[in-house]
Amino acid sequence: MGKLLSLLARDDASTCCSPQKYDVYLDFENAQPTEIEQKTFGVVQKVLKNSEMILDELQQYKGAGKEIREAISNPTEESQKRALQAVLPLVSKLKRFFEFSMELEAIVPQILSELCSGDMIPTQHLETQQALVKQFAEILEFVLKFDENKMKTPAIQNDFSYYRRTIARQRMSTSDDGPDAREVSTELANRMSLFYAHATPMLRVLSDAVSLFVSVRTDIPIENTTETLSTMAKVCLRMLESPQLMAQFQREETQLFVLRVMVGLVILYDHVHPQGAFVKASNVDVKGCVKLLKEQPAVKSEGLLNALRYTTKHLNEDATPKNIKTLLAA
Repeated sequence: MGKLLSLLARDDASTCCSPQKYDVYLDFENAQPTEIEQKTFGVVQKVLKNSEMILDELQQYKGAGKEIREAISNPTEESQKRALQAVLPLVSKLKRFFEFSMELEAIVPQILSELCSGDMIPTQHLETQQALVKQFAEILEFVLKFDENKMKTPAIQNDFSYYRRTIARQRMSTSDDGPDAREVSTELANRMSLFYAHATPMLRVLSDAVSLFVSVRTDIPIENTTETLSTMAKVCLRMLESPQLMAQFQREETQLFVLRVMVGLVILYDHVHPQGAFVKASNVDVKGCVKLLKEQPAVKSEGLLNALRYTTKHLNEDATPKNIKTLLAA
């Protein structure tokens, strides 16, 4: 279990714009699974161990723009062959990314089932299941990092579009010459195309997985899930606001990790909760989160502020208070 300093009950009178009375330290650095957590922890860890590799491959993604442009401007057999040879290994990477998204989609309900079920309130779950909370935080950080890098890599959609056009041409040919373009099936190619069409594909997968979880698991009230998300967001905010809690971070990068997780929780809450995160009655302290972000150096905060501006669901609705819109104005 992590280093829990003290745990105070939720202030039911609080609003989205007032500070929450949480004084919790979640050990995002060293939390180890208890015996009860061990089974789910092991399943999730098998997936998460590949997350860094996925991010590294995405960050190093260069694209085949040069070869594709040559094949289009001078469509000889040789130029098209070169373009296809350049695209195929990239499609293999894109397939791995997509398959990883499906693995995340499968493990998220398992984590939520552990963190949201039973008679415990969210703060008790955080106290007793810190290893699973840490894993959920790692998923959120991965999602934000992946989508941020994907948005900066337009070559992904260009490469995959060229690949699909090539497949369509090869279906009309019986020739076996040249490299095999059937890296993925037609059905899988269609699903991948829909995935990459989204500006933030991993967030879409995550929010859909959580939304499906709350609709399918009728034995777990939706409030259990949304309260878990909002409580965890409040705890992250409190940790970052408290010099005493911040002083316990053993690694410098932990602060940015907690910032990302806090923002990811606000965004996810906004996608899953029927009224979203920005209404006055919200259990998420959006104002506190944004003010804290604006106190950080731009290199840490600007991408996260943009995530709140452009990947949330309800920000621009009429029910969002004007002061929140003003605070988040670019």
